[in-house]
Amino acid sequence: MAASSTHSTTSVDSKPMLSTSNIWNMSFGFLGIQAGFALQSSNASGMLQRYGADVHELPNFWLVAPVIGMIVQPIIGYYSDRTWNRFGRRKPYFLAGSIAACFGMMLMPNAGLLTAALPLVLMGAGMLMLMDASFNVAMEPFRALVADKLPAEQRTLGFSVQTALIGIGAVIGSWLPFTLTKLGVSNTAAAGVIPDNVRYAFYIGGVIFLIAILRTVLTTKEYSPELQRKYSGEEVTESKSGLASIIDDIVKMPKAMRQLGLVQFFSWFGLFSMWVFTTPAIAHHVYGCAIDDKTSANYSAAGDWTGIIFGVYNGVSAIYALCLPRIAAKLGRKRTHALSLICGGIGLISMYFATGPYFLLVSMLGVGIAWASILAMPYAMLGGAIPAHKMGVYMGIFNFFITIPQIVSGIVNRPIVQYVFGNNAIYAILMAGVFLLLAAASVVFVEDKDDIVQYQ
Repeated sequence: MAASSTHSTTSVDSKPMLSTSNIWNMSFGFLGIQAGFALQSSNASGMLQRYGADVHELPNFWLVAPVIGMIVQPIIGYYSDRTWNRFGRRKPYFLAGSIAACFGMMLMPNAGLLTAALPLVLMGAGMLMLMDASFNVAMEPFRALVADKLPAEQRTLGFSVQTALIGIGAVIGSWLPFTLTKLGVSNTAAAGVIPDNVRYAFYIGGVIFLIAILRTVLTTKEYSPELQRKYSGEEVTESKSGLASIIDDIVKMPKAMRQLGLVQFFSWFGLFSMWVFTTPAIAHHVYGCAIDDKTSANYSAAGDWTGIIFGVYNGVSAIYALCLPRIAAKLGRKRTHALSLICGGIGLISMYFATGPYFLLVSMLGVGIAWASILAMPYAMLGGAIPAHKMGVYMGIFNFFITIPQIVSGIVNRPIVQYVFGNNAIYAILMAGVFLLLAAASVVFVEDKDDIVQYQ
């Protein structure tokens, strides 16, 4: 029985199989979301340092994203489960989030224009908060949409396609500043000012975000509430509403979700450390910058190269994601996910041994394999365990296992990097690699009954 509700079972009709083009269109908006997120993840640390943040303070600013995600996603999931209007069920949230995100991406590189209200670094953090909230509003319903629309036979394919589009969008976002530099746009600026290549990249990224979301909104038709009940066989009567319903759902979350929690904790602790510390790590360890250097040409080059290598791992993930259904069919989802995480851990650890910038491209091959699996396999394992009428809220609650490890990472990384690592960020990257290996080991505790039935 679903949490905080009662439902009776009626006759169930199988959902129709969807065409390949329909599957791609329903997730196309994720390309735009990830283009925006990639611009944020590969440039925000450098931008905040330009606005006056010290390297050991960066985790504090990055805590904004997981805290907002933990609050926003269950709420958006709860209301999208209950929404139905002429725009659809999930689509109104895609559209509202994309408009707000586009606005935030225009403001983030121009925080200096608004310093009459707050100090520069706090204004930059505020723009980061606006982007994070908007990304979460647009992103949360996409996972639920795939589960809403696809029959069980196409579920792994649906999440793999979504991951491939995430990879493509991330390549675009990650490479935009570097590409603009190659086209002659300046990548240097005075302290407190964002270089033109990054500023224009955020403008372009905002437009891409909005266009990609519009493609999903205009090409995807959602099932009506009547059809959803027909396909799920559930007649639902809610006994609780609002916050009480969400809390009850958390308490009664499916067993599969709890079991995946440990894997997600280690995975996202490591990923968060990588996003926060890659730019200062390679600036010092590979480009030879002083630890407190924030404005030199070499530091800017390190920031641009971070975008390139992040684009590489996302490009690898886009390709590998399309291979995941076949690999999982042979090895099972658990083994596939564990091996992919091992590749990611080795890739991050190898960055310590980099002899030059191009060595990091090899490191990112392993990270890309892990990233693809992290974005697809846990959701493929989870999708069959969630009641259809609770798909949105449970996908939002599952985000707790993404946001909580990022919050923990942000809290503990500051004193560790400052006092244990002497502000040398490369050791935070080594630690991130170890956490991905721990995630791989913890996959053994997950029970994926659907996987056993399907593949063994």
